[in-house]
Amino acid sequence: DAAMDPPMCWITNAMDRSPGELLWVESERWGPLSGSLLNLSYGYGKIFIAPHERVDGQVQGGMCELPLPQFPTGIMRGRFSPIDGQLYCCGMFAWSSTQEQPGGLYRVRYTGKPSNLPIALHAKQAAFEIVFSAPIDAQAAADQKTYAVKAWDLKRSANYGSEHLNERKWAVTKSELLPDGRTVRLEIPEVMPTWGMEIVYALKVKTGEPFSGKIHNTIH
Repeated sequence: DAAMDPPMCWITNAMDRSPGELLWVESERWGPLSGSLLNLSYGYGKIFIAPHERVDGQVQGGMCELPLPQFPTGIMRGRFSPIDGQLYCCGMFAWSSTQEQPGGLYRVRYTGKPSNLPIALHAKQAAFEIVFSAPIDAQAAADQKTYAVKAWDLKRSANYGSEHLNERKWAVTKSELLPDGRTVRLEIPEVMPTWGMEIVYALKVKTGEPFSGKIHNTIH
């Protein structure tokens, strides 16, 4: 382990079995996701946003799936067009993917509707903060029952992936919306460095529409 630069996130197989490419959103046409980092999945034909932070020189963060239909191929080689500012992706299948159409070319377009995605994660002392792309309803954010958090360890080996070891639930003792209207703060006394962590949430945007999601992340 000492000879390795730790990754931003240890990705569990259930989330993505084969990441294809990391890609910055270099287009203002993608609204609140502009400047974010994406992960294109060859293994499952999905696109994830990868919110993260840098602490003492170490990058740590996680992934959350974009609300898109699953692509019929693995996704690789995404680029933002200088003409229309939208994302174009190549698709293929050769091995180790659940999406087996031989190939494809896709445009992913921002429609202007709220994406309701996490765009930043911040691990704190006994707390965790999630910054969303749209204003959040304060009453929904303050309900601890809308969150479920767990953590686990992994074992590096020659095997393909790892089982979750020492999986445990972490209790959310308090939740609140911070004054910026987009950041949800979860007080979690057990928060500590962990290989894997899952945050499941069911919230509402400020205008009342419900949305839900799941974040997988690492804390170094």
